[in-house]
Amino acid sequence: MSDQFLKIESISQLHELLGCDKPKHPLITVLDPQQLQVPAQMHNVRVVSSFYAVWLKTTDCGIEYGRNHYDFEEGALVFTAPQQVVSVSGEVAEDEDGWMLFFHPDLIRSTGLGEKIDQYTFFSYEIHEALHLSDAEKATITQCIHNIKDEYEQRIDDHSQSVIVSNVELLLNYCRRYYARQFNTRTTANKDLLTRFERLLKDYFDSGQLIKKGIPTVQDLAGEVHLSADYLSDLLKKETGRSAKDHINDFVVEKAKYLLLNSQDTISGIAYELGFNYPHYFSRLFKAKTGQTPQEFRSLN
Repeated sequence: MSDQFLKIESISQLHELLGCDKPKHPLITVLDPQQLQVPAQMHNVRVVSSFYAVWLKTTDCGIEYGRNHYDFEEGALVFTAPQQVVSVSGEVAEDEDGWMLFFHPDLIRSTGLGEKIDQYTFFSYEIHEALHLSDAEKATITQCIHNIKDEYEQRIDDHSQSVIVSNVELLLNYCRRYYARQFNTRTTANKDLLTRFERLLKDYFDSGQLIKKGIPTVQDLAGEVHLSADYLSDLLKKETGRSAKDHINDFVVEKAKYLLLNSQDTISGIAYELGFNYPHYFSRLFKAKTGQTPQEFRSLN
């Protein structure tokens, strides 16, 4: 794979590159994979776009995300956010009947969806964490796509943007529901991941890495279990009601409680042992989790 990058700034530029007619709307489009003509300049090139994308893949295909290659089974929904690096390898299958939705952030910038788009964390998932749909779910999602396409193709008036954005938000809300279903149906695997995650935290502490490297980030631990940080956090939230960051902080606080009651070290010394460069950060976290300062906890217990 080449290290060349192709930057796509607008929906119009995307249409031109893929040999499509001029877009009917400047900020959103729905494309049929069978009608795309991927030019030679896009082969073996990493593409960085300025818009959100939702792709329904209904046949096996190869997709490159970052430096990794993934093959999909039927009915996978893939999400990418602006500035993510993606390239598609191979030819489009003749029986591919999926779709590709692209929308620019400007479409939702002054809307309620724009204010909460970051809540749809699946836009930051890795490609291999795609949403796998049932036939009924696929039909529901695709109906939203039909509504969006019909609106911008048949009419553009004072209500068009709100109707289009409402349908985009409806689509994303369905996706959030279906991801919750996917987490639920994979509960055994999820519990195994939870066990591995907790073991990673314990091993990190026992090996003295807290002192050497500080408190581990969600990204560090997610990488160890081959997941994106957002997917891991959402998975843990579904299983335990707490995010990955909450798990890390709770683990550190529990270790702090033990050290406060079973050692004569100063508060600053304990903070350092737990990976804090500044004791007041430790005290702030401890009080937020327990309602007491470290000194108060030690004195009262």
